[in-house]
Amino acid sequence: MTQVHEEVLAANAAYAKEFGDRKGLALSPARRFAILTCMDARLDPANYAGLSEGDAHVIRNAGGRASSDAIRSLVISYKLLGTREWFVVHHTDCGMQLFTDDILAGLLGKSLEIAIVNEDGWQDVGKGPGSSAGKFIKWLAFSDLEQSVVDDVTRIRAHPLVPETIPIYGYIYDVRSGRLLEVADATKVGRASGVEGYLQLDDG
Repeated sequence: MTQVHEEVLAANAAYAKEFGDRKGLALSPARRFAILTCMDARLDPANYAGLSEGDAHVIRNAGGRASSDAIRSLVISYKLLGTREWFVVHHTDCGMQLFTDDILAGLLGKSLEIAIVNEDGWQDVGKGPGSSAGKFIKWLAFSDLEQSVVDDVTRIRAHPLVPETIPIYGYIYDVRSGRLLEVADATKVGRASGVEGYLQLDDG
């Protein structure tokens, strides 16, 4: 085992000893909302959104993008597990802005080892072989941070399996301050419609 592997197992053993009442948490999130956000290690949704275990669904991928799989998770989140509001949260200093889909495909085409970046851009230093399979994947890199939030909220809002009654909010997490900054154009696109009728039906 590597040191990291051992540390993770030791941490889990300590956590399990204090697990206590968590065994009674419900399957559905208690606060009935979901967050789609980036996998970046600097982002901790539990802290920046005030979550406790069992509160909300957190869906993470590279960039916090509204990929087909992310939308799959959001649809399951509301249809089977009752979430009623969604947040799309991207962040400043995102690694997805540091490359293009073509750059990543090219790097993978040379080798499958870890690449480096220097003053000349991304460089592949692996011995190879690589794979051309990277050309057939949409990596969802982006250059405009705010526009990426608008694009993702728009894609979710327009999806035929997403009801109009779910509000979708667009935010950027600032990695320097810890603040959530609203992307007004995204939240406008994600505004719910028919909410009153939805709530009356649900309550009745």
